[in-house]
Amino acid sequence: MIEYENLSKVNKPYAEQLRKAFGDVLDSGWFILGEKVEKFEKEFADYLSVEYCDGVASGLDALILSIKVLDLPEGSEIIVPSNTYIATILSIMQNGYNPVLVEPDLSTYNIDPSLIEASITKKTRAVIVVHLYGKPCDMDPIMSICKKNNLYLIEDCAQAHGATYKGKKTGTFGDLAAFSFYPTKNLGCLGDGGAVTTNVPEYHKKVRMLRNYGSDKKYHNIYVGINSRLDEIQAAFLSIKLNALDDIIKHKRKLALLYLNNLKSDFILPAQNEDFFDVYHIFNIRHKRRDELKEYLLKNEIKTDIHYPIPPHKQKALSFLADMDFPISEEIHNTTLSLPISTGHSINEITRVIEVLNSFR
Repeated sequence: MIEYENLSKVNKPYAEQLRKAFGDVLDSGWFILGEKVEKFEKEFADYLSVEYCDGVASGLDALILSIKVLDLPEGSEIIVPSNTYIATILSIMQNGYNPVLVEPDLSTYNIDPSLIEASITKKTRAVIVVHLYGKPCDMDPIMSICKKNNLYLIEDCAQAHGATYKGKKTGTFGDLAAFSFYPTKNLGCLGDGGAVTTNVPEYHKKVRMLRNYGSDKKYHNIYVGINSRLDEIQAAFLSIKLNALDDIIKHKRKLALLYLNNLKSDFILPAQNEDFFDVYHIFNIRHKRRDELKEYLLKNEIKTDIHYPIPPHKQKALSFLADMDFPISEEIHNTTLSLPISTGHSINEITRVIEVLNSFR
C-alpha cells in the first residue's frame, strides 16, 4: 500500500536528533517560552528574511492573533478566498468580524486579484490571502489593491513554508503572516504549533503579550490576551527540521515534476509559472470523476486525500453563507484530489502512482 502520508517515515531521518532534543528540554526543566522558543523564532525569522517571529500554539491561533493586533472597528469586514480551509474564516469570526468571500482563480486556486476590489465596502479593513497547497498568491496586484484602498494585508502561510513569489518568501509581504507547524506541513512539529511573522515592531510586541494572557511581565496584564504559546519541546523539534526544510522542498519538487511531466492530459494539473516557486505541501489534480478516481486508486493500493471536500459556504458552522453562490470554489471542491507527495515517498512509489493514474478510464 502506498500511503498518502506516513509521519513515522517522514520523521525517521531526524529520530536521533529529536530524541536528544527532547532529553535536553527534559533535563533543563524549562518547558514554556524559554531558550528553545527564542532560538527557533530567530532562526525562522532569518530563514524568511523578516524582522520578527513569535511562536504560538497553532496555525489558527497565529491567524487569530494576526487579526487581533490590528484592533479593527466593530463590524469590520475582512476579505478571504472562498475556497480556503475553514480555519482562515474562523479566525475572522473569532475576532468578531465579518468574512467576505472572494472566488479564487481556477488555475491557481488562490484568490483572484481581479475580483477583490468589487467586494470592498466602507467596512472593509483587511485582506487575508492564502497561499494554498504551497503555491504563492499573485502578490503584486494584491498589494497594490491594499495600498490603494488603505487595507491591512495578512498572509495565511499555513501551507507555504519556503514558497517564493518573484524570489521573495511568503510571510514577508503582508503586515503580518500566520504559519502552522501541524505535523503534515513541510515544516511540521510533532504536535500543534504556529507562528506570527511581521516587520512591524509594534505588532511583534503586541503578539508576544497577547499570546501570554496579554502580559508584558509576569502578573502585569496590558491586554485581554489568551494562552497560546509554542512550547519548548516543539520549538526544539522545529529547529532541527528547519535545517532540513530546503531539502524537504527539493525532494517534493522532484516528485511533483514526475507528476507534471508524466501524467496524461485527462487530469488538470497545478499551474506553473516561473514567478511562483511552489513548495507542493499538497499536489492536487482535478478530474470530473474525482470520487471514482479516488476509489480506483484505493483498489490499486494507493491512498489519496481531498483538500477539501466541502467548501466553506456549505459548512454547517457557516450556515449564514449557505445562500451565497461560489461556483468556482464548488468546482474546485468537487473535483480536486490530493496525491501522495512527501519525503516519505520514493521516486519508484510516485512512478507507480502515475502508472495507475494513467490507466484510469
